[in-house]
Amino acid sequence: MAGTTDLSFDPWDPAFVTDPYPAYAELRARGRVIRYEPTDQWLVPHHADVAALLRDRRLGRTYQHRFSHEEFGRTPPAPEHEPFHTLNDHGMLDLEPPDHTRIRRLVSKAFTPRTVERLKPYVHGLANDLVAALVHNGGGDLLTDVAEPLPVAVIAEMLGIPEADRGQLRPWSAAICGMYELNPSEETAAKAVRASVEFSEYLRELIAARRKEPGEDLVSGLIAAHDEDDDRLTEQEMISTAVLLLNAGHEATVNATVNGWWALFRNPGQLAALRADHSLIPSAIEELMRYDTPLQLFERWVLDDVEIDGTVIPRGSEIAMLFGSANHDPAVFTDPDRLDLTRADNPHISFSAGIHYCIGAPLARIELAASMTALLRQAPTLTLAAEPRRKPNFVIRGLEGLSVEVG
Repeated sequence: MAGTTDLSFDPWDPAFVTDPYPAYAELRARGRVIRYEPTDQWLVPHHADVAALLRDRRLGRTYQHRFSHEEFGRTPPAPEHEPFHTLNDHGMLDLEPPDHTRIRRLVSKAFTPRTVERLKPYVHGLANDLVAALVHNGGGDLLTDVAEPLPVAVIAEMLGIPEADRGQLRPWSAAICGMYELNPSEETAAKAVRASVEFSEYLRELIAARRKEPGEDLVSGLIAAHDEDDDRLTEQEMISTAVLLLNAGHEATVNATVNGWWALFRNPGQLAALRADHSLIPSAIEELMRYDTPLQLFERWVLDDVEIDGTVIPRGSEIAMLFGSANHDPAVFTDPDRLDLTRADNPHISFSAGIHYCIGAPLARIELAASMTALLRQAPTLTLAAEPRRKPNFVIRGLEGLSVEVG
């Protein structure tokens, strides 16, 4: 076990956020688990350990199914943050069995491969339309013109959210996701609480409307699962599930799109190879998600003592699994800092693993392939118009925008 007093790992340093990968290499060289005092966490940077811990039932996304805050040695959340925690804590991402098992099974009934496959024409049609508008304008911001509207519209379509209401979704989601950063500020928390209240109220009204007039959307499917199954969803679980599906269903896809194209512009040889051979698209998507990972860190609570390389991490601790570091581990990936769109052996963990493996991964891959295909076909001379700026966030990694031109 190594300390962190002289490490370059600093989630609040803009230089680190711009390029954390050299610091990850330093962490991996220091050891398999590193105590990080500023966040009161244990950092795990190696792929093998992250992959194993994601499947280790001695860890959990929550501890409240087994312990009170006091029993676990943790301070309860501030009362003024309660609306955010009520919303967040009833979503399956932050639950453990048996509640996680029950909710995921019910969501899976409405979120079937057939449902996802049925969306394919809609996804590709929308991607083509968005890219056509970008081309017509001679360029624009790839983030706001293509990367954001595509997955937001798709998950809204799945949930059955009327088109007129969809403009509220991205701001609500962005405010809520601010709480997933390390040590969020009170201002960030206040925005997340306000968004949690507004989004919950909106979904409560939508659920009431779908009870009266069901459709073929996911919210109607969740209501049907609730009405037909003994292990039913509560209304709060339905609300939290819808918010989780929206947040997780577009946040990673948005950032994977802009991170990916920024990586391609910085690697013109790889971009040229992709333009020459569109059959590389599936492997390119996997490689781009590995190369600049949209979710850099995933946290778990230690429910029972865990030993890593001789260091005992006691119950009540928090482990921070570094996805970005694991995806650049030379023990697993040959020449990991090189972008290789033909990389065949690519066991990246950008979609997590174990019981919390991303339920929307197949849909995300369809969306990423649709936008990439449309851009390669309709804008084969797409170029970068200005150097982008990184968002200041570390955990959810993205850009402020990506300005492009169509020659």
